[in-house]
Amino acid sequence: MRTAAKALTVALPAVFILVFFAFPVANLLSTGLVGGGLHVLGGLFGSGRERGVIWFTVWQAAVSTLLTLAVAMPMASLVARMGERRRRLVRALVTVPFVLPTVVVGGAFEGLFRRFGLDSGALRLDGTVWAILAAHVFFNYAVVVRTVGSYWAGLDARLEEQARILGAGRWRTFVEVTLPRLRPAIAAASAIVFLFSFTSFGVILILGGPRRATIETDIYRFAVTRGDLTTAASLAVVQLVAVVGLIALTTMLERRRPITTRQAHRVSQRVGRAWLWGNIAATALILGTPIGVLVERSLSVGDGYSLRNYGALIHRTRRLPVPALLTLRNSLLYAVVATSLAVVVGGLASLVVVHGRRVLSRVFDLGLTLPLGTSAVTIGFGILITLDRPPLDLRTSWIIIPIAHALVGIPFVVRTMVPVLRGIDESLREAAAVLGAVPSRVRREIDLPIGGRGLVVGAGFAFAVSIGEFGATSFLPRRADTITAPVALFRLLSTPGASLRGQAMALAVVLMAVVAVAVVAIESARGTADGGM
Repeated sequence: MRTAAKALTVALPAVFILVFFAFPVANLLSTGLVGGGLHVLGGLFGSGRERGVIWFTVWQAAVSTLLTLAVAMPMASLVARMGERRRRLVRALVTVPFVLPTVVVGGAFEGLFRRFGLDSGALRLDGTVWAILAAHVFFNYAVVVRTVGSYWAGLDARLEEQARILGAGRWRTFVEVTLPRLRPAIAAASAIVFLFSFTSFGVILILGGPRRATIETDIYRFAVTRGDLTTAASLAVVQLVAVVGLIALTTMLERRRPITTRQAHRVSQRVGRAWLWGNIAATALILGTPIGVLVERSLSVGDGYSLRNYGALIHRTRRLPVPALLTLRNSLLYAVVATSLAVVVGGLASLVVVHGRRVLSRVFDLGLTLPLGTSAVTIGFGILITLDRPPLDLRTSWIIIPIAHALVGIPFVVRTMVPVLRGIDESLREAAAVLGAVPSRVRREIDLPIGGRGLVVGAGFAFAVSIGEFGATSFLPRRADTITAPVALFRLLSTPGASLRGQAMALAVVLMAVVAVAVVAIESARGTADGGM
């Protein structure tokens, strides 16, 4: 019985990832490299337009990374000096934009540009690279604050204090003492921001328009708009190679980060009022303005304000085959199913990573992380061209949508559960064994209650990601009744008309509220888990 349980623990996650991720991606690679695809792939680098698309994808990601670092580092320094309770609150607030659906972010900035007259004229930002860069800073702000701020909080502050005693000013102390020790965290955060900006989809599609294309949006346009699957697959190969390289770089940087011990006197330090309120004001301006304008535009009707746009969500429009509220119901249903799949598969995989043999543990750890780094468009496109014949012809089945969402949610479950399971005091297991508990009971009575805290956090992330997923989903819904809220929002934003745009803003606010509740729940669960360990 124990052997069968162990085999199931290994087999279920392995089969799920192989069937719904590895096989579709491998088939996509084959389509892009074999036969005529190899010729098309070579032609991409000979095409001036496609070289320009590849170059734009790279440099906008690089500039987005530099701008995000410049804007977010001051808040990271403030977070490092806060007490744990305030730090948790700030992390929750800045994380909301990061887990927002990308189409909501695009809609927020569109509303911002229209509200301040930046959608036309000499100061036009809509459809320019500046709009894309601003949205990427908004979206990735939390990555730098959480990664660098948490790492900074764990550094021993005595080195800075000694430098100040020896006469170094604040700036010199930061440059010569603090910054060198922060480089691993800054490098890791930069690699993550670059990866997210490199594979950005909804933001580019909405704010960039047809004149600003990246590899990601070109895959979508070739596959969906032009029906040229071979060229789309070839572009996906180029992107996949780049993404794998970025993941390898990120992993290397993470391994180079030394283990730090948090000092008691570092938890909460005095912060100058000017620095404190300046950071709060800057963060409120950067993150709060697009969200505030989004809410304001959702209430705007003619020359006044009302809830008419929200009421219109229950009615069908000419652009959507079903009412927008029904698409929100679909998203919630898919999120529940996707979260359940992610919890089961990710939970079992976490047990293999922690308790499995060394080689098996490493294979699972890497294999379950790859879907997070792989472009969602690549995943959706691979599923579309692979699972199209019996016995796995799932193109018209609703279940394929939560499966695709679960692929992105599983890494969050694994990344949150594994540290919790590894942090369990081994003496607890040994004491239980001395008292006569068999290994299965030890796991049931000790590992499961403690690991469940990490599981709740991972489930919250999986739910939030599923609610806002757009890249893979844009390929998958083949029936009118399976459209999700982010897809409906994109269609509304893409159609001229004040009433449709008002509905789009209202739908975006509802989506944002759902995600915000999920983020608050995540931080509450994380705080409980931290406090119990």
